[in-house]
Amino acid sequence: MKIELLSSKIHRAVVTDANLNYVGSISIDDELIKAANLCEWQKVDILNINNGERFSTYVIKGKKGEICLNGAAARKVCVGDIVIIAAYATMKPKKAREFKPTIVQVNSKNEIIKD
Repeated sequence: MKIELLSSKIHRAVVTDANLNYVGSISIDDELIKAANLCEWQKVDILNINNGERFSTYVIKGKKGEICLNGAAARKVCVGDIVIIAAYATMKPKKAREFKPTIVQVNSKNEIIKD
């Protein structure tokens, strides 16, 4: 048996753009992608703190500081909304009990907050 659990998240990122005319996805600052151990094209869930929307899309590399929802997902956010970007992994329960997800917290400019 395997279970699915949080593998990483970017916590409280601020949406910088919503581009309805793009094919789809979420554009994320490459530094944040790396810090959160995400991969380009990886499926992620977006949790919108402002309106309660929860939806899935995939990651593409964006510009510095960018959090841009593209395509249909652009209808689920407004610029300035605060979102959580969450990725998951599947593993055996024994490994899951010892696993610790990567949590990246950002400020209002989508810069990583150092502990």
